[in-house]
This record gives sequence, structure tokens and C-alpha cells, in this order.
Amino acid sequence: MVEHFIHRQGFWFYAVSSIFLTTIIYFAIKRNPILALAASIGATAFFITDGFKKNAEAKEKELLDPHLSAWSKILYLEFLDASFSLDGVIGAFAFTIFVPLILIGNGIGAFVVREFTVRGIDLISKYAYLKNGAMYSIGMLGALMILESFGQEHPFWLAPLNTFILISILLYLSYREIKYYEKI
Repeated sequence: MVEHFIHRQGFWFYAVSSIFLTTIIYFAIKRNPILALAASIGATAFFITDGFKKNAEAKEKELLDPHLSAWSKILYLEFLDASFSLDGVIGAFAFTIFVPLILIGNGIGAFVVREFTVRGIDLISKYAYLKNGAMYSIGMLGALMILESFGQEHPFWLAPLNTFILISILLYLSYREIKYYEKI
């Protein structure tokens, strides 16, 4: 399965991403120095938020401990919401620059993340590839944005269609894996 192969190559993701980013910045400097700076800032924001998320994932297991107080769980959720909100705001600018719409979207997103975390940790963790689908979708959106910044146009419906297809495929793969392990 492709997902297992990609997961085992985790270290190489960062190596390939760094080389790819360096190449993008090299060509962007020639075209528009501000574009190169934006690429560098975007990569920095990704690595910072990725570090926060990895730390949050490690702490997520602690939420299952019945000895933790409700207050410590609430503080953890606030930290998790903050890390999702930072990259959510950055991602929201890909769709709109209308700030009230971004705030509404992030508010709904924070509520959904909190509800899923509190009520469905076990359920969400069952769908092993769903998070990957979201990341692939964001990666494709980023690729489309890079192409657009270099002058390549694409239809407006391509990014949402890509998101729907990738999430659907990886949700199906997760569901199929759940059924496979239930048979064992």
C-alpha cells in the first residue's frame, strides 16, 4: 500500500521538501524577490506549526489518562486550537482575503476540532489515513498556488475537486483497513 510506504519514508519527506523549496526559491528570486521571501516565510510557518502539531499529538495520548484534571484537558485543547488556527488562517488566505469570512471559518474549525477531540478521539484515530488526505490536499493546493504565482492559470474548481477526491479516497482506504482488522 502506498500509504505505508510513504509513512516509512518520513525522513525523506523533509529532505525532498527542502530541495524542492530551495528550487522554488531559486526560480522565484529571478522572477520576483517578494515571491521568494513568501516561499521562505511559508516554509518557516509550516515547520513551526508542524513542530507544534507533533508535540500536540504526543500530548493527545495523555488526554486518555483518567487521572488528568478537566482543567489540564481544557488547556491542552486551547493549545491545540491555537496551533490549528495559525495554519488555518494561512490556508484561509488561499480562498479569500475577506477577514470576517476567515474569522467565521476559523471559529467553526476550532469548534469542530474541539468537538472531535473531546468526543471522538477513538473514532478519529481509527481512520488512519484521513489526516494524510488532508495533508495531500493542502500539498496539492500549495502546488496549484505555486504554479499560479509563476503565471500558470487553472480552473477555480480544480482545488476543491482535488480536496474532495483525495479525502474521499483516503477515507475509503481508512475504512477498508478498519474492516480488514475487524476480520482478523
